[in-house]
Amino acid sequence: MKTMIYGGKIITMANPLYADSLIIENGVISVVGREKELIEKYKPDKKINLRGAAAVPGFIDSHSHFTQTAYALLQADLSGAANEKEISAAISNFIKENNIKKGEWIIARGYDNNLLAEKKNLSLERLDFIAPENPLVIQHKSGHMGLFNSLALKELGVDGNTVSPKGGKIEVINGLPTGYMEENAFFEYLKKTPRPPEKEIKKALAGAQKKYASYGITTVQDGMAVPEMLPIYKSLIDDNSLFVDLVVYCDSAAFEYVKKEMPDTVMKYKNRFKTGGIKIFLDGSPQGKTAWMKTPYNGTNNYYGTQTMSDDDILFAMKTAAENNTQIIAHCNGDAACGQFLDCLEKARQDYPAIKDLRPVIIHAQFITEAQVRRAAKLGAVLSFFAAHVYHWGDVHIENFGFERASALSPAVWAEKYGVPFTMHQDSPVIEPDMTETLWCAANRQTKSGRDLGAEQKISVFSALKAVTVNAAYQYFEENSKGSIEPGKAADITVLSGDPLNTAPENLRSIKVLKTIKNGAVIYENKDEA
Repeated sequence: MKTMIYGGKIITMANPLYADSLIIENGVISVVGREKELIEKYKPDKKINLRGAAAVPGFIDSHSHFTQTAYALLQADLSGAANEKEISAAISNFIKENNIKKGEWIIARGYDNNLLAEKKNLSLERLDFIAPENPLVIQHKSGHMGLFNSLALKELGVDGNTVSPKGGKIEVINGLPTGYMEENAFFEYLKKTPRPPEKEIKKALAGAQKKYASYGITTVQDGMAVPEMLPIYKSLIDDNSLFVDLVVYCDSAAFEYVKKEMPDTVMKYKNRFKTGGIKIFLDGSPQGKTAWMKTPYNGTNNYYGTQTMSDDDILFAMKTAAENNTQIIAHCNGDAACGQFLDCLEKARQDYPAIKDLRPVIIHAQFITEAQVRRAAKLGAVLSFFAAHVYHWGDVHIENFGFERASALSPAVWAEKYGVPFTMHQDSPVIEPDMTETLWCAANRQTKSGRDLGAEQKISVFSALKAVTVNAAYQYFEENSKGSIEPGKAADITVLSGDPLNTAPENLRSIKVLKTIKNGAVIYENKDEA
């Protein structure tokens, strides 16, 4: 079957940059050219009329957490809650709407203490008041910390004598836990909370795919798989229920399981599922004050954030990746964490020279320095920036680090200067997987309060669009099959209400996703804008 797309602007991200029509056969772009010529030569069976809209290569998510985005659909949403009253109301409504019984666990997400008047976490007493009959976990919006009420702590066996795991913190005051945990401690105890029923999980996984597709995304990442998540992946493969491509990165334990039980997914797709490699965490979150910095946070007594891994652990992960000819990606927000990763990468290359060809990725690289970007270029690393941080937490970063340091957040201009391939992401469910917002953030660098932050790091809209298409395909070793609209590549196409390259940068957020096409099939259509 031959499908023709025509009637608007087709931005190929190749040469030539614009076309007016294309033909799709068997899910692959067969030819790009002029409408009249293609109709006469190929006689298409089906036509998709853009009606003046713009088509770009399908957006590629270079870092997020697919499974967590799915689970978020089953959790109480505290996004935007600015005080205890609003938090309590959201949780009360969740209990009523979902008929939560006494003793059942409640998981909430999207909490951000930076929105509260005193910017302090809720006390254990207040957490118990909000949910007196249910174990309650409130996840910080960053995903790196959270709060547990007394019933949750009791169910999990946490008391004043519980030892914090390495690279994590269980806060204890006067011999009693406060309910606050961060980094590896939070991850460990969150994993111990009960899983939703299988039926609900499958429904949520489908919902998460629809969410990504609604933002024009055709390839999605799950950026930290632990062994507990592997049955979910097996069900996705066995049920053939993925309609977007999913690339998963595992911790070391999960990767060993995948090698043994799912070897046909390592660095190759099976029913749209691929194991991309290994993921490691080197620090935490800058807005949560756990990113590991070289200089202290403002207003602190020499507090530098949290280092979560030793050099030996990082080198072991790099060795595993090199020996298995697979990729390693590393969460590094602070400049100290970025420096540690680059130091280890340079050392690993001495024993495993092939690692330079495996495109190691520094995820976030929020406060990477110019000198470190230059090192990344020499070491063959890819940088994946969370550019939307400028808008969502730019004002918080100014407070935590000062205007000058905050201005160098997500330094894409330095990456361009030194020839480092860079991508951009939204780290969902931290924020919505909104690619057009990310384009706006990268081109405008404006905070929520309207301040310009790091104007010298603004990039062109073309560079931003390249980051979420061409460069993102390169990050996944898929540059020969995705990222641009060219013959022989997958027919992954996002239809937008306007041409981003001919839209004033300040108006980019007004562009809507009208349609998302995956391998020639429409997987999302915006009925409201049709």
